[in-house]
Amino acid sequence: MRRFGLIGKNISYSFSKTYFSKKFKAENIQDCSYDNFDLSDISEFISVIKNTKNISGLNVTIPYKEEVIPYLDKLNKKAKTIGAINTIKITKKGKLIGYNTDYYGFKKTIEPILKSHHQKALILGTGGASKAIAYALEKLNIQVTYVSRNPSYPNQYNYTDLTEEVLNDYGVIVNCTPLGTHPNISEYPPIPYKSLTKNHLLFDLIYNPDETEFLKKGRKQGATICNGLQMLHLQAEKAWDIWN
Repeated sequence: MRRFGLIGKNISYSFSKTYFSKKFKAENIQDCSYDNFDLSDISEFISVIKNTKNISGLNVTIPYKEEVIPYLDKLNKKAKTIGAINTIKITKKGKLIGYNTDYYGFKKTIEPILKSHHQKALILGTGGASKAIAYALEKLNIQVTYVSRNPSYPNQYNYTDLTEEVLNDYGVIVNCTPLGTHPNISEYPPIPYKSLTKNHLLFDLIYNPDETEFLKKGRKQGATICNGLQMLHLQAEKAWDIWN
């Protein structure tokens, strides 16, 4: 029995286990299982690797996409460039190789709904997920600016900087924060939603619930909205390809 799983913190909301369990059943894959490994601290990662028999691959979610890197033996070229990983392949010799399939899932999902006026993007949050999003947007020739509660670089915005004039300049807004994730579904990033228009595209990496407050508020202003469910499916299939 080959074992796979997801490492993260407070990950009961995740659909990954359900997705792979359904995949194994639908495709009659009887020699694989998928489990959640909920870690209170990244240091517990070592015991997961040591104590999980026949472990062959892992997905990685918030907040460990960067923190797990020092525990790995090698990074795929794209993952090294991005600086965050969400997929780990464990070789037969026990080597841990890090990959990033988030950028692939996001790029394939957002590309068909981009319009010609979507030239600049605001990325809400500066964690590991945001790095893959920035990489994908830059590959699509979209200029990226981060928004953070505590900006650490001169070219980053604070949420208090987001005026109507600023939002008019950015056609794409991507939520890479956990705000709005089940069960805290009433939360949302503090942006001036009344300044949004039909020319805006709001993308939320969150997929549970399927329409967050962030997306609801955007939809009410006429913006195009998209959640992260298709991105989850695409990055999961990419991870499966890597593991196999």
